[in-house]
Amino acid sequence: MPGEMPEYRYHKHHLVPFGEFIPPMFQWFVRMMNIPLGDFSRGSVGQAPFVWRGERWAPNICYEDLFGEELGARFADVSKAPTVFVNVSNIGWFGDSIAVDQHLQISRMRALEFERPMLRATNTGATAVIDHRGAVQAALQPYTRDVLLAQVNGRDGVTPFARWVSHWGLWPLWLFCVVVVAWCAKQRKKI
Repeated sequence: MPGEMPEYRYHKHHLVPFGEFIPPMFQWFVRMMNIPLGDFSRGSVGQAPFVWRGERWAPNICYEDLFGEELGARFADVSKAPTVFVNVSNIGWFGDSIAVDQHLQISRMRALEFERPMLRATNTGATAVIDHRGAVQAALQPYTRDVLLAQVNGRDGVTPFARWVSHWGLWPLWLFCVVVVAWCAKQRKKI
């Protein structure tokens, strides 16, 4: 059919141990428990967004928005970089805990780092629209069933953080931390 949107698939990259994959050398434990647990394959980092209505929508699932360097991999080609992030989460596992607010704050940070709006759809948590400055523009009350209507405008451009992590990841930062710790240990021995 002309004008029909092609099928799009997103494969979750950051899998949850025991819920979505069995860590190496733990198959014996799963057999001993005799309960079915998922053992999925992970998707690649930096999967292309899907294009709809002129925006490039970049999905992430559950706590994948915790890993800014993985979301940043999508900015390697600026012309294909996401204009909007979309997070879908099932955080019912955490019940009525601080996890609901914590996950919302994580999403706000990612929106701010990449200067991209973040749309969040959750079953029990914070369903919200976050603007490119990290401010919540609209939200549903947690633990309610409703529809959230809001206008969202995607953003172009690349932040310094997006440019950094899309090319080098966090390895230079980790290396710098190791050097600082080694230097501090050396200074302490001098005392």
